[in-house]
Amino acid sequence: MTTNISRVFDQLIDSGVVAVMRGADADTIIDVATALHDGGVTAYEITADNANAAALINEVHASFRDSEVIVGAGTVLDSPTAQEMITSGAEFIVGPTFDPDILEICNRHGTLVAPGILSPTEALNAYEAGADLLKVFPAATVGPTHLSSIAGPLPHLPLMPTGGINIDNVADYIEAGAAVVGAGGALMNTDAIAAGDFESITETAEMFTQEIETARMRNSSSSS
Repeated sequence: MTTNISRVFDQLIDSGVVAVMRGADADTIIDVATALHDGGVTAYEITADNANAAALINEVHASFRDSEVIVGAGTVLDSPTAQEMITSGAEFIVGPTFDPDILEICNRHGTLVAPGILSPTEALNAYEAGADLLKVFPAATVGPTHLSSIAGPLPHLPLMPTGGINIDNVADYIEAGAAVVGAGGALMNTDAIAAGDFESITETAEMFTQEIETARMRNSSSSS
């Protein structure tokens, strides 16, 4: 890994969860990001299917001190979009599928890239093609057991299950071998955001990070 990719990777792991901001609104995104930050979640994925994704990435970046948070782009489906998001300041690129052209663009720019995979073959092929992190998607379809089935024979692969991750199962995914998880609606309740109840977003973020920390401690104890 380059120095920049290594830094972003470490920050993703430290956060424990990447907040997937699908359909983020310019009027509330800073309040949501601040609430998440206050709860210990410091990695934000703004999906590229939002027409204002590039502007929102810049806005969130500008609202925090350098290295305080990391902001990336998700739902990146092709290399031109990857290029646009990187130019806009995205520090990492996430996609639901594995596209070698996207990996090439990200590797060229020294930007962390996390393509979507599901099978062990896809996981290994993507990693050997230059992926830095592997988004296991949709995680809810296969569950934590599938993750451990990949991590067992391929323990060197950093896995990020996304899709259906919530406060009740996040610890199961960490214990199954997830390096970090991605979460959207379970982390950022749309009704709470609409009501301006950002304290509840912070509380949920705190619960997520606590569950992850506890699961990591259990993993550490069982391996020692």
